[in-house]
Amino acid sequence: MPPTIHPILRQSFAVIDEEMEEHSFSADEYAVVRRVIHSTADFEFQHLLRFSPRAIEDAIATLTQGIPIITDVEMVARGIQRLAKDTFNNPIVAAVTTAPVAAPGKTRTETGLLHCLQQYPTAIYVIGNAPTALLALCQHLETASALPSLVVGAPVGFISVMESKAALALQTVSQIRIEGRKGGSPAASAIMNALMMLAWDRHHSSALS
Repeated sequence: MPPTIHPILRQSFAVIDEEMEEHSFSADEYAVVRRVIHSTADFEFQHLLRFSPRAIEDAIATLTQGIPIITDVEMVARGIQRLAKDTFNNPIVAAVTTAPVAAPGKTRTETGLLHCLQQYPTAIYVIGNAPTALLALCQHLETASALPSLVVGAPVGFISVMESKAALALQTVSQIRIEGRKGGSPAASAIMNALMMLAWDRHHSSALS
């Protein structure tokens, strides 16, 4: 069954379309930006989102293959699980749940994320809360033999947040970032939900052509 778009969501998108400033986003990038604005009611995200070349294409290609999605925290996992089930049923793992205790000098989320990188090196990684996890991921990427299919870097807060996003920007991995202090689980979930809808539409358009 194809995922449905609630009438209120359609109305909200129409309001965003009317109020959106002029921009240079591609149609696919705009679909992501619009979903984040809808989830946060914050138009500033149109100035904060960054897409590496082919980030959306890479995400679509791997989502349709059922690749695992690794989130930093459970809130992000919950925010994407319904649409994931309705589209390609990608396995979802919240990294923090894989670490009953933190390794010395690390947070539980950081510990769990490093464990997931060993088990799922090419998965999609979505960081919506924990900058320590994003920093650990970036450090891992410097020597990794296999790269994630996509990294969504959207932690929120004041401590190590901007540093973690700057570290991600230096990596060659396919990525979507939210610059500055803003981000959070709703924004990270919105990015993934937009990507899953794009992947669904692309997959079924190809099947019909």
